[in-house]
Amino acid sequence: MHSLWPRLKAEWLLVLFALLAIALALFDPRPLTDYQRWLQLPTLAGLTGLLIAIQGIRDSGMVQHAAAVVVARAHSVRSLGLLLVAATALLSMVLTNDVSLFLIVPLTLAIGAMSNLPILRMVVLEPLAVNAGSTLSPIGNPQNLLLWQHSGLPLLRFALAMLPTSAIMLAMLVVFTWCWLPRERITLSPEGIDGNVHSHRLGVGSMLALVAMVLLMEYGHAALGAIVLLAFFALLARQSLMRIDWLLLLTFAAIFLGLGHFADLSQVRHALDHFDFNRPLTLYLAGIFASQVISNVPATVLLLDRAPDAVALAIAVNVGGFGVAIGSLANLIALRLAGQPRGMRLLHLVSIPFLLICAPLVYLVSCFL
Repeated sequence: MHSLWPRLKAEWLLVLFALLAIALALFDPRPLTDYQRWLQLPTLAGLTGLLIAIQGIRDSGMVQHAAAVVVARAHSVRSLGLLLVAATALLSMVLTNDVSLFLIVPLTLAIGAMSNLPILRMVVLEPLAVNAGSTLSPIGNPQNLLLWQHSGLPLLRFALAMLPTSAIMLAMLVVFTWCWLPRERITLSPEGIDGNVHSHRLGVGSMLALVAMVLLMEYGHAALGAIVLLAFFALLARQSLMRIDWLLLLTFAAIFLGLGHFADLSQVRHALDHFDFNRPLTLYLAGIFASQVISNVPATVLLLDRAPDAVALAIAVNVGGFGVAIGSLANLIALRLAGQPRGMRLLHLVSIPFLLICAPLVYLVSCFL
């Protein structure tokens, strides 16, 4: 019992949402098809494939090698931090927010192990960066992809509509990063430097697996990709499979079940009938508030058929990605990948003020456009 409590305490998010899912299943039993829909199996399969590929890349030593190359060319902690934040934001526009974090966070950890880069601060900045960057792109995050397809707008027109919001977020992020990171020069820690690639075969194979997984996710075959990667690594790199954070997948499964069921409760849907979503401010505040309670992707699904303007809803739920950690699942991915003590607390100390400043700014700018 004494050994179980620390583990439960460490996995409090998994325990919390598992209890929520169980309580809702008892309170409001549903057909099996509803649970399958809430579980979002394609998303879980995609996360599984990404975890496997990235673990292989890390075990090969390629991440550490890339970190050594980046650090060797950096002049200061601030410039290095800005480079990582910019790379995270740009990648999220093309590869989606979660894929970007799976690439950048391990690189950040490797750089932090060999230098004085403040890892904890970077782990807070990088999920903010993917939220700001992915806001611009119709394929940058799940809510944008859903709303872009729902709106029927051309890709460029949707991106232009999201440009002011993304620009405000990115400008705030750059200013904050510049002020928050120290100006001191990069200093190397000799015991942390290991720039050698230990297994080129594992590294190249894992890189190809990552590219294939992203493509399969793009074309709706995430489950096939996850199965192939599981079989491939079980045969050729079993140790990498054993080092994967499988509890992260269980945590997301519990979150999807708990939040999906909650958003689908008749009481929640009836409560929404009292609001006039034709009023821009009502829709904006509803999207932000719902994101803080059930995360921005379920919030999008909840409000989709009630919102008269898909772009306005997209702006609201992307802004809602700031604030509490559950506002965007990218926040939880970054914190879990990094495994830094006090990461959740520091994220909230930064992200909640970010939301309180960003939300009125975005709304005011939207009113004049």
